[in-house]
Amino acid sequence: MRVIIVGAGEVGSNIAAGLADDHEVVVVDTDEERIESLTYSLDVLAIEGDGTTRGTLVEADVEAADMVIASTDIDETNIVVCGAAKTLDDPFTIARVKDTTLLETWEHAEGAFGVDFMVCTNLHTAETIVKIAGLPNAHDVDTFGDGLVQMAEFEIEPDSPIAGDTVAKADRYESLTFAALFRNGDVVIPTGETVIEAGDAVVVIGSTESVRRFAGSLTPTPTLEDASEIVIVGGSEIGYQTARLFEEEGLSPRLIEQDHDRARELAECLPDTLVLESDATDIDFLVREHIDESDIVVAALDSDEKNLLVSLLAKRIGVERTIGIVEYGEYVDLFETVGIDVAVNPRLVTSEEITRFTHAHRTENIAMLESDRAEVLEIEVGQDSLLHDNRIRDVIADLPNGVVIGAIARDGELITPRGETTVEAGDHVVVFVETDVLGEVSDAL
Repeated sequence: MRVIIVGAGEVGSNIAAGLADDHEVVVVDTDEERIESLTYSLDVLAIEGDGTTRGTLVEADVEAADMVIASTDIDETNIVVCGAAKTLDDPFTIARVKDTTLLETWEHAEGAFGVDFMVCTNLHTAETIVKIAGLPNAHDVDTFGDGLVQMAEFEIEPDSPIAGDTVAKADRYESLTFAALFRNGDVVIPTGETVIEAGDAVVVIGSTESVRRFAGSLTPTPTLEDASEIVIVGGSEIGYQTARLFEEEGLSPRLIEQDHDRARELAECLPDTLVLESDATDIDFLVREHIDESDIVVAALDSDEKNLLVSLLAKRIGVERTIGIVEYGEYVDLFETVGIDVAVNPRLVTSEEITRFTHAHRTENIAMLESDRAEVLEIEVGQDSLLHDNRIRDVIADLPNGVVIGAIARDGELITPRGETTVEAGDHVVVFVETDVLGEVSDAL
């Protein structure tokens, strides 16, 4: 597939990196330094130019393109890119936007703006925050099989009750599969004898109840259903969308916003949210409003530094869990080390969602892990699949290393796969796959 990506910032570069191995990728940007950097770092054709203009799109050979992805930091530019591409040919177009009103307009008018698929950074980031908040200690969460199957990634702390245990000892849940460990930059496919070490990131796949119980065994932090106090700091669009989504879950969060007009606007839009007008970096205010009794604090202010400061203050007064927005991807690991329990990078969330969508023609659903070092796929088994009418142990023996069958959804029921389990046509199989062998495995399954 030939893919043209307009915008070589953090989002565009991440998308290009995720697609370059399997597709013919062209990247367009007006910044000479970005183009030069991509030329030497990725196997892509990099073109310096304005992706909204006919000449640049012709130079990128848009007529031969299967897909055009507009990923600049300007919503209007991305929409114009898609519209311009449609005037020259009919590639599938994807636009990244931040403004949720543009998404609402597009959703209510099929094909609006010449955009075939739209990803809204602010909304998708808020959705990610709410999913992560739903499981204590989780760094990544996704669902498969129409909600029957859940995948989650957990960081194992030194004081974790399973640090030092074998997988066999830690696996005390009927409908749970330990799919992988991420350790010191490597992917470890565990056996029963594999020892779980502090610092590992553990990926589990299973029923929602089993994953929730496993999460609860790692930390006493309440799940979203048990959380009685959620505080969102910052009335940004992401902060607003996060509060709205929490309300949809039946919760009544508190939201702190310093600007008077914005606070009043939010109070009118969020009927089940208590909006407090104050400076959230004022520790006396935090103590006075009993923020220390909160189960979760979400930092959604307008700068990474402020979000880090709020998270540190929240931790200092006794808040169990903090989730913070971190705009610059290079800060994520640092901020998680010094003060934020989970750092959510909107650009990375967006690039992963777009990359996921470009892969989706092969599968029912995809979750990307650890910056695309591995993927969890949901595959509907057909007659020509290697899985069809075969036992799990026989299938795994014929596949490369780096593959784990995590769960099977059949006729609305969850089946926990074992070596003797036989897969049937029509089953939805959830599979963990290392990215290095993704193409081979996808073709086989």
